[in-house]
Amino acid sequence: MQVFQKKRVDDVVAQSTPLHRTMKTFDLTMLGIGAIIGTGIFVLTGKGALTAGPALSLSFLLAAICCGFAGLCYAEFASMVPVSGSAYTYAYIAFGEIIAFMIGWDLVLEYALQAATVSAGWSGYFVNLLDGFGIHIPTQLTAAYGTTPGVTTYFNLPGFLIVLLITWILAMGINQTKRTNDAMVLIKLAVIILFIVCVVRFVKPSNWLPFSPYGWYSFKAGSTTPMGIIPAASIVFFSFIGFDAVSSSAEETINPNKTLPRGILISLGISTVLYIIMTLIMTGVMKYPQFAQFINAPVAGVILKTGMNWLAVIVNIGALLGMTTVMLVQLYGQSRICYSMSRDGLLPAFFGEVHHKYRTPFKGTWFFGILTAIAGGFININVLFELVNIGTLSAFIIVSAGIIWMRVKHPEAHRGFRAPGVPFTPLISIVFCFVLIAGLNWETWVRFVVWFAIGMAVYFLYAAPHSKLSLSERIAKQTPSNSEPSR
Repeated sequence: MQVFQKKRVDDVVAQSTPLHRTMKTFDLTMLGIGAIIGTGIFVLTGKGALTAGPALSLSFLLAAICCGFAGLCYAEFASMVPVSGSAYTYAYIAFGEIIAFMIGWDLVLEYALQAATVSAGWSGYFVNLLDGFGIHIPTQLTAAYGTTPGVTTYFNLPGFLIVLLITWILAMGINQTKRTNDAMVLIKLAVIILFIVCVVRFVKPSNWLPFSPYGWYSFKAGSTTPMGIIPAASIVFFSFIGFDAVSSSAEETINPNKTLPRGILISLGISTVLYIIMTLIMTGVMKYPQFAQFINAPVAGVILKTGMNWLAVIVNIGALLGMTTVMLVQLYGQSRICYSMSRDGLLPAFFGEVHHKYRTPFKGTWFFGILTAIAGGFININVLFELVNIGTLSAFIIVSAGIIWMRVKHPEAHRGFRAPGVPFTPLISIVFCFVLIAGLNWETWVRFVVWFAIGMAVYFLYAAPHSKLSLSERIAKQTPSNSEPSR
C-alpha cells in the first residue's frame, strides 16, 4: 500500500468534467466576498473587541495578511491545476494520497462546522427581526439544547430550515447558485456601506484609548484564556475562512487559469478593507468593554448607541443576507471537495454522482446539507467552532509548502499566475499560520487530534483499499509485458 503515491499534474488537468462552466471573475469575486463578509462583522466583532480592544483592527489585518500570503499560494495552484478539490487536490499532487485525504477530511469538517455555526447566528438575527414585526417563534425552537445558559431550548428550527433552503439552491445548479449569491452579496455590501456612512459621524477618538489594552499576547489574572491582538486574530480568522472555497469552483469556471487567481485576491482585498473600517468605526462609537452586553449582536449594540433605530432593521436584513452567503459558499465548497474525493475513490461513489439535468453532485450535496442542518439544529456548535480555524490553518500550511515543493520539483508546469517572492511568500504564510494556531486553546488541539485519528482510521479501512490511483497502478503492474509468458 503506497500511501504517498501522487497524481501527475498533466493527468489531473486532462480529466474531463461533467460540471457546467459558467463562472466568471465577477462571480468568483462575489463568491469570495460572500464567504468572507458575514459572521466576522455581524457576530465575531463583539468577542474580538473584548479580546483585543480597539486593536481588533490590527487583529483583522494580521488575519488578512496570513490569508493574503496563503491566497497567493492558492492562486498559483488554482492556475496550475484548475480542477475541483482545492487544497485536497493540491496536496494530492505535491505530497501524496494520505496527506491529501487528511486535508480533505479536515475541509469536510471545516465547511460543515462553519455552516452549522453560522446557522446559529443567522437564527438569532432572524428571530430578532421577526420579533420587531410582532411575530414570535417559541423560544424552545430558536436554538440547540444548552446553547444559552438559563434558557430552555431544544431545536434551532430557523437555522435548520435555512440550511435546507441553501442546499436546495445548490442542488438545482451552478447558475441558480451564482445568481442567488451575486444578488445577496451586492445587497449586503450596500447595507455595510450605508452603515459606515451613517455611523462614522458618531465616532469618538477617545474610545480608542487605550488602543491595545492587552498588548500582543497576555493573560488576565486568574484566567487561562489568552488576550490581545494575536488571540483576537485567531478568533477573527474564522471571518476569512471561505476564500479557499473559490478554488473549488475550478471546473465550473470559464478560463480558470486567469479568473480563479483574480477572484481569490480581489475578494480578499475588498473584504479586508471593509473589516478594518467597520472595526475602527464600531470601537470608536462604543467603548470596547460595552461589547460584553452585545456579544451576539455587536452591530446592533453600536446602532443602539447612535439612536438610529431605523437603521437596525436594515442592518438585520444585511446580517441575514451576509450569513446566508457564508453558508451557501461553505456548503458549495464542501460538496465539491467530497465530489473530488469520491471521483478518486477515497469516498463512496454516491458523493460523486452528477445529476444529468442540474450538472451538480446532487446526492452528495443533499447528504451533507441535511447532515449540517441536523447538526446546527440539535447540537451546540459554539464549543467546536475553533476546530474550523485549526483545520483551515493546517490546509493553508500544506498549500503554502506545496508551492515551494512544486517550484523545485515541477518548474516546467504551466502556471497562469505565479506567486511573487517564492519561497519567502509561502514561508511567511506558514509562519503566520503557526502563530495563529498558537493563539488557539488546548481543547481545540485535543479535538483536532481526535478528528485526525478518526480520519486515519477511515483512510486505512476504506479510502486506501478503494483508491483509483492505487487500482490503476496495480493494473499497470499486471499487464502482459510485466508477466511471464504462458507455457
